[in-house]
Amino acid sequence: MLEQVIRRGIALSFGFKTHIAMTEERIITAAVVTSGEKGDGPELPALLEISQENGIEVDTIIGDATYSGKKNLKLAGEQEIKVVAKLNPSITQGFRKQEDVLDYNKDAGMFVCQAGHIAIRKARQGKKGIGENQVDTYYFDIEKCKTCASKNP
Repeated sequence: MLEQVIRRGIALSFGFKTHIAMTEERIITAAVVTSGEKGDGPELPALLEISQENGIEVDTIIGDATYSGKKNLKLAGEQEIKVVAKLNPSITQGFRKQEDVLDYNKDAGMFVCQAGHIAIRKARQGKKGIGENQVDTYYFDIEKCKTCASKNP
């Protein structure tokens, strides 16, 4: 079933991702496999822990902006580990209003809620070139939200 869905190219959220940690010599020190809608950044603590359990002394983490989230920077700071990554826009620009509510999946270009449901649609709002920024609005499946265990009472 999964193979058929991937061949048809229905959506990234039906696939899988492999998150890998490696040394400068390209020796793999940790690997975590997640479903396709999961973001990369939240997997950093597990990759770091597994690498350290495997005897690797980590002094620097090199990655893209998905690894420079607030939680990852705090974790690295606590362990005196340098992070070499472009700062996540949520830190430099503060575009998230409620931290920890949504996670951004850069591969799908969509947000994922706490329950793991990926947005079903994205729309750009506002007029271009009138001196104001356009806004991206993400839409989720309301039927899933109605029955969600994470829903606020």
